[in-house]
Amino acid sequence: KKVMHLPDRPAFDYLPGETVVVGEDELMEIDFPEACLGQPTQCLAVAIAPDSIRQTIDLLNERYPRAEAHTPWALAGPDYAHLTNTPELTGTLERLVAVSRTTDAAKDVLAGFTLQELLVRLMQTQARELIFNDYARHLTTHRFAAVVQHIKEHLADNLSVEKLSALACMSKATFFRVFKREFGLTPVEYIVRERLAEAKRLLRQPLASVAEVCLRAGFNNLSYFQALFKKHEGITPGAYRKHLST
Repeated sequence: KKVMHLPDRPAFDYLPGETVVVGEDELMEIDFPEACLGQPTQCLAVAIAPDSIRQTIDLLNERYPRAEAHTPWALAGPDYAHLTNTPELTGTLERLVAVSRTTDAAKDVLAGFTLQELLVRLMQTQARELIFNDYARHLTTHRFAAVVQHIKEHLADNLSVEKLSALACMSKATFFRVFKREFGLTPVEYIVRERLAEAKRLLRQPLASVAEVCLRAGFNNLSYFQALFKKHEGITPGAYRKHLST
């Protein structure tokens, strides 16, 4: 782990798989309390020109506005953003590192496109943190907060896209398009992730069988559940439970 120090703010742990976004000219000090010669660590820092950030944000707000007009695209907040990386954000960072190491003649162009994608992924990740993790505070100000609440409260039920799009006051096609634009994944992908997270929680209960976990998490086919769980977690539900007990 690392410990992040920002001016006039309490220090906080900065763990693998996380990103911290700060404003222009912000001073960061990072401690590596567990690093040593036998256990080295690394930290990737990316500085993006303010003009590039403004151009990308202006483009998004003009051509691809967010679901709510009063919350335009923006990077971080008045202070800073401490985010948990999504697979999409991690993949973009990995591509950026790969581009920086290439000798391709078009390296600068490729880096520019990748940085633009990185900005989009960062803002989508911020939107997820805001609505997915704190939806209750935004039920009266953001249409997708009600959608997220309904999904979380009815994971074991049959979640119809028609019902979700009605909660968002959108047509089905518009709902799918704007939801993915806002968060970087479709409503169905979000439901699957939430159900898998619930399955992982239920697998901690030793008396619940894998079949019972499957149904309680909202999956109605055991084989599909096991295959999907292994695809996302790398191991089967049974192996995951055994790993918890070791």
